[in-house]
Amino acid sequence: MSVDQYKKEVGMMNLERLIETRESIPDVTFPIPDKELLHRFEQLYTGAVNDVMREFCLLNQALPGHIVPLREYRTIAGFAFTVKSAPNAMIRGEMEYRTEMLDAMHEDSFVIWDTTNDTKATLWGGVMTATAKGKKVKAACIDGGIRDTHQILEAEFPLFYKYRVSNGSLGRCLITHYQTTLQLGDATVKPGDVVLGDIDGVLVVPRQIAYEVLLRAEEILENEKKIFSWVNAGESIQDITEKGGYF
Repeated sequence: MSVDQYKKEVGMMNLERLIETRESIPDVTFPIPDKELLHRFEQLYTGAVNDVMREFCLLNQALPGHIVPLREYRTIAGFAFTVKSAPNAMIRGEMEYRTEMLDAMHEDSFVIWDTTNDTKATLWGGVMTATAKGKKVKAACIDGGIRDTHQILEAEFPLFYKYRVSNGSLGRCLITHYQTTLQLGDATVKPGDVVLGDIDGVLVVPRQIAYEVLLRAEEILENEKKIFSWVNAGESIQDITEKGGYF
């Protein structure tokens, strides 16, 4: 084998590994029903789960801080349904592809929408909200614009977003992909990952470790109850620390 052939084959093998790592969708079945898993995550909060992610050496699971909740939500949990769009002056084919994407949305989805840093259009409004609610989607996170805010509030649909503006999307952007891997800030999001949203923002838990993270986060929550009881009882910081507490 020549040097050039060797380099070519090694390069191809490395690329295949990268593609597998970045684009593969984990096929993971949990030891408990999906709805039970989501319900138990909803008894937690993003801060506690994020601390567990740190124990797993995953420090970049929170979506960017510019994404904010429309209301002061308690925890909402769902499975990532990913969408990507990009600024574009073209219109042809957009409605057909959007319809296909909406048809693919499933119950218990948590929509994660990457707008490719769009600053002019809205990707979510009143009709999208009504459609999502009809399909029993749990929530949506739009790294971009929303509108029809009163309609969204009246529908009591959990939504996280970057900005509000009255501009529609047609003629300003196109949906390019759905149910593919996204990169939002430092966080990688894959379809089927567990997504949590609350007053502190949105957090992604990789599907492969979601059950283990759940168990550990539940353990931490119980530990915190003990720590709060010690604090409320007036115990000293040193005593609490010696008993395994933290601040």
